Amino acid sequence: MNDEIIGLHHWFQTPPGRYLLAWEREQLDQAVSDIFGFHALQLGLPEIDALCNNRMPHRWFAHHIPTARADVVTDFSALPFPESSLDLVVLPHSLELAHDPHTTLREVERVLVPEGRVVICGLNPASLWGLRQRRAHLYHRMGFGHMFLPEAGEFIGHWRLKDWLRLLGFEVEVFRFGCYRPALSSESWLERFAWMDIAGERLWPILGAAYFVVAVKRVRGMTLLNPGWKATRAIAASPAPVANSSGLNFRGHLKDGKKF
Repeated sequence: MNDEIIGLHHWFQTPPGRYLLAWEREQLDQAVSDIFGFHALQLGLPEIDALCNNRMPHRWFAHHIPTARADVVTDFSALPFPESSLDLVVLPHSLELAHDPHTTLREVERVLVPEGRVVICGLNPASLWGLRQRRAHLYHRMGFGHMFLPEAGEFIGHWRLKDWLRLLGFEVEVFRFGCYRPALSSESWLERFAWMDIAGERLWPILGAAYFVVAVKRVRGMTLLNPGWKATRAIAASPAPVANSSGLNFRGHLKDGKKF
């Protein structure tokens, strides 16, 4: 796991790595600025501050290994937080690096409050980058060539991730793709294909190299109550009907002349 993290750290300093991080920063800054609460947590990827635009008073960064930024060092499949205690959890490529990504996602569901949100960044296997990575795996097993991306765990398809989220009771609010340029290592060649980012969104939207997800934790049977400080409207008094009033005249006497 540590070798994978180090390899990914070095890869993020290459031209395609910087290109990917730039797109993910833009998505994260836009998404987390509109998520409110009290407690937020980022799991992994110290190269990016996913919570810098978030305004929650308590924000932590957790990692598998001690780093200068790490507030918490923990296994992502056993987070040291009580159940229903966090309002936001951000997973930038954390599922790809996890030994058991489904268990990690289940743990995130446990610590999130009802209506809390999880934000996920991942690499799309159904993309030009995913195709080159699979080809590089084949060449690597044959004893030649080199990997385009470091050995950073398994790419998780967007269809598979959606199934996991649905089974855990999450409702997807945002699911978008990005980074449509080919899997090139040269910055100059990447710039030549900048037009593909615009064309890809319209022509082949699900084939982006990366995807970005925002999902909300739903709890069945839960009813959100109005805040107690809201003023309630006074109910106007109205006359109540009197039972069997057909036996009364308008002066409050019985029809036979006796007072009631």
